[in-house]
Amino acid sequence: MKFKQVAGIVFISAATTLASLWGYDHFYGNKTYFYSQDSTKVPANYAKFFDGEKNAAGPADFTEAASAAIPATVHIRTKTVRTVSNNLPRNNPFSDLFGIDPNDFFGDRSRSLPEMGSGSGVIISDDGYIVTNNHVVDGADEVTVTLSNKKSFKAKVVATDPSTDLAVVKVDAKGLPFLLYGNSDDVKVGQWVLAVGYPLSLETTVTAGIVSAKGRSIDINSRQSQSPVESFIQTDAAVNPGNSGGPLINPQGQLLGINSAIASPTGSYAGYSFTIPVNIVKKVVTDLIKYGTTQRAYLGIEYARDNLSDDLKKQEGIKDGDGVYVMNVVDKGAAAKAGIEKGDRITKLNGLPINSGSELVGQIAIYRPGDKVKITYVRNGSEKEVEVTLTNHSGNMDLVKNTIYDKLGANLQPLQKKDAESLKVKGGIVVSSISDKGLFSKTRMEEGFVILKVNGKEVTTVDEFRKILDEAGNGSVKLEGIYPGYDGSFTYPLKLNDN
Repeated sequence: MKFKQVAGIVFISAATTLASLWGYDHFYGNKTYFYSQDSTKVPANYAKFFDGEKNAAGPADFTEAASAAIPATVHIRTKTVRTVSNNLPRNNPFSDLFGIDPNDFFGDRSRSLPEMGSGSGVIISDDGYIVTNNHVVDGADEVTVTLSNKKSFKAKVVATDPSTDLAVVKVDAKGLPFLLYGNSDDVKVGQWVLAVGYPLSLETTVTAGIVSAKGRSIDINSRQSQSPVESFIQTDAAVNPGNSGGPLINPQGQLLGINSAIASPTGSYAGYSFTIPVNIVKKVVTDLIKYGTTQRAYLGIEYARDNLSDDLKKQEGIKDGDGVYVMNVVDKGAAAKAGIEKGDRITKLNGLPINSGSELVGQIAIYRPGDKVKITYVRNGSEKEVEVTLTNHSGNMDLVKNTIYDKLGANLQPLQKKDAESLKVKGGIVVSSISDKGLFSKTRMEEGFVILKVNGKEVTTVDEFRKILDEAGNGSVKLEGIYPGYDGSFTYPLKLNDN
């Protein structure tokens, strides 16, 4: 009985299915629906794709571009002598027990060790000027440049700019091959590019890829500067350690930028490399050669970071929209003088669209204090344009000189009032961090030291500290201060002309 019931159900199901298929074929068999596109209309995003035959050319031949770039790309080797200390730390138990510093008993047990480095560079003039990364030559005691034809030269570091991670070195030579500048504003996402350099101790190596993105910021220059400038060209051309400072070029052999960094979980190439745009390079290099330091222009605003969370946007009252949202305007700064206000959205600079904070930073970086730019912004739904005269970090248009302070390799902050009260001092300068490169690294000073006097003069602000250093010139100064939590005062001699 059960078998007959099951068989009946199966039969009815099969018959129903066949009937449904016959009905669909009979009524709709020749009317199957497919989504079709109107071939007479071109979507807006394809407006430039069918512009003549230039987009149908297919892959380019890179041999001519490579042959032009290789002779102008150099191998940079550096030697840096590091002082390694075997001294006991200041907070060791013996110091507490005996009330003396054991290092005074055992003597200074420091020793010097050479460190070797390697990178790439680009010749930009026939008389020997070469651009590379700051991190390639920073702190180096010796710099050697080797050409693709194996000729080697001792090089001099002309000047460096940690904010953009650029440096200029010079060799004593004439008639050198060099690369022609391109225009990074013309770079398009998707275009072919070549990376040239000396990766992983190999000889000259050329790799190809495309531009993946523009105006990228990866917060890497903040490791070496308190005012980092990042507006990278992102590519998928293979770049590895040793490529730093080498060129990124287009198929016409023009310099598009200086390869600076990679994003990788392993430290080797993982598909993402980042290049300093050549328009920033041109401006910074000119400044370094002419003035010895970068003449950096400031707009005088604080802007909302890219990719803020919805909660933070709501908290700060930031509404979605194009451009860069102005979070705050610096009092008496360039933007404030031009009438830009908090809540405005900057959408263009000299007619170029601005979509992110890094793009705005990158565009401002090609100008100097005193230059005038046209800023387009939106306020309450209305678009406005205003001319802004850019300033330096002090709010004026004076030339900025390269000072000893810039060579200290330390982050200095004024001592907070409450901390000064607890330490029972009028004020001072806190050495919050010391890099392994710079003048402070050549002393035995440790992070957390509070500078109270310089050459016997009390200091409570960074500007006072700067002034005394400038007055000292290329001599030396005596730094006196304390360590919070430790008794007594400490003195450190600082050589200002230590190379």
